[in-house]
Amino acid sequence: MVTIADVARHAGVATSTVSYVLSGKRTISPDTRERVQRSVRALGYRPNASARALASQRSNVLALVIPLRTGMHVPVMMQFATAVVTTARRFDHDVLLLTADEGPDGLERVVQSSLVDALVVMDVELHDERVPVLRELPMPSVLIGYPEEADGLTCVDLDFVAAGALCVDHLADLGHRSLALLGTPSAVYERQTGFAQRTLTGFAEAAVRRGVLGVETPCEHTFDAILHTVEQLLRDHPDLTGLVVQNEPIIGPLLDVLRRLGRRVPEDMSLVAICADDVAERQVPQLSSVTIPAERIGEQAVESLITKLAGGSVPDLALLPPALTARGSSAPHADRTTA
Repeated sequence: MVTIADVARHAGVATSTVSYVLSGKRTISPDTRERVQRSVRALGYRPNASARALASQRSNVLALVIPLRTGMHVPVMMQFATAVVTTARRFDHDVLLLTADEGPDGLERVVQSSLVDALVVMDVELHDERVPVLRELPMPSVLIGYPEEADGLTCVDLDFVAAGALCVDHLADLGHRSLALLGTPSAVYERQTGFAQRTLTGFAEAAVRRGVLGVETPCEHTFDAILHTVEQLLRDHPDLTGLVVQNEPIIGPLLDVLRRLGRRVPEDMSLVAICADDVAERQVPQLSSVTIPAERIGEQAVESLITKLAGGSVPDLALLPPALTARGSSAPHADRTTA
């Protein structure tokens, strides 16, 4: 069985240094901490969880507050959750799931129970009622998303303002002059959920900057709602030739609706989605898309927490830049008025 002394010899450090890295009881330089963690992984060292918890007065459990409520797409949430759990295990931590509908009371309850060492919080609203509680909690936290007032918090997210703008720029560069954003269900906007509001902001600002028409509408998940929403858009804006979609569950039905209405993709209607790559790639045609880097965001959230638990510092706000992959659903605008 590999012991802590074996790890110390492998890393070329004192046994106490390994103990401090594993327990987080003292601040260790990043280089030394990384060297110890490499040795832990190389030797397959597994400290006794009960002994470690007693020595460090920690549970080695992180809480993940996940949004299982109206308007949220569960498969996307599970991508974030999987990334958090997988990364936590790399650092010998387990994850306790909480639901976002418990609000501030849920945060205070789990802290008082001493079940967890730190928190990862999702489903962040612009004016989130949990923010004052998070600032006062006696344990570190990281938010996936960020509120309007983020002072004193650590937040990780995709830059959704830039993502919305990137979609507009892509379509405008192709010559499209009339665009619409098919957004999340209305309940998500009503809660002022950060990712949806910021995408809308980026879309609207970019439309003004590029001198194109940009209209936005929420869209519910049922086929009838998608059909009604698109029919209304086309009645109100018959020159519409570009759609930006931030609503992963409607993508397949939306392509069916466009075919039913006689709009070919991309010949008559170019389409760009903000979604996972695998969703974009299994459509016909494959969708031009801005990917949601759930795995990287989840990893960075946990890595930031582990650093904070060890006494290190992390950036207050880490925004991942969006990347757009052009595929078969977007093409240059064909002006048929002169054809």
